[in-house]
Amino acid sequence: MLYFAGLLATPLLAQSTDRTTPAPEPAQTQTQAGEKATKQQPGKTREQIASEQIKQQEHQRVLGVIPSFNVSNIPDAVAMTPKQKFQLAFKSATDPVTFLIAGADAGISQWQNDYRGYGQGAQGYFKRWGASYADTFDGGMLGNAVFPSLLRQDPRYFRKGTGSIASRLWYAASTTFRCRGDNGRWQPNYSNLLGNLSAGGIANLYYPSTDRGAALTFERAFTVTAEGAFGAIFLEFWPDVSQKLFKKKK
Repeated sequence: MLYFAGLLATPLLAQSTDRTTPAPEPAQTQTQAGEKATKQQPGKTREQIASEQIKQQEHQRVLGVIPSFNVSNIPDAVAMTPKQKFQLAFKSATDPVTFLIAGADAGISQWQNDYRGYGQGAQGYFKRWGASYADTFDGGMLGNAVFPSLLRQDPRYFRKGTGSIASRLWYAASTTFRCRGDNGRWQPNYSNLLGNLSAGGIANLYYPSTDRGAALTFERAFTVTAEGAFGAIFLEFWPDVSQKLFKKKK
């Protein structure tokens, strides 16, 4: 899913530590978690509690810059409504930094002369920029909003934060093909896989004719899925690394 390597952080890198972040394996269903949350906060609906939790996520940025809105530190976070899934996905996809990253990707692509059908010069650059952003937007909206809403799956990454390095590596990488359902139970991550595949198919509409076809669609989907695994690993371990770095600076 976008999947985009961001940083699990509160504003300006005030992250939870490995010792204090609980493992996200739920001991209760999402329904039970929602009921518990509403009891702890009387007068608030599950949707309101979910909205408050999402607002915390929307402050998260890598190094205070790159958006990391789709990561949760709360192991039993209340399930999002379809509307909230779309809003969160759209916020990530339209963040100014997302446009800048697409521009940088387009520059590298032009320097390497990828997608030669776009040509060179300013026109070629802006075509690559548009294609790069379209890939990000399509993948993010499909994999983090459309399919999660239809399949009732949670598109967020729930950081584990505890356990051995090997167990956390496996946990992070495995989220490319398994996810939390809206019921709080782990299940195959159809949303991510279908989102990547669908975005790869849509890309045939705007890539040069020499870069289209079924084989390239599956290749793009596989590449994005693999990148998602590395991104999840980064999300899992960066808070530990950054905490040590900032401690050293202090």
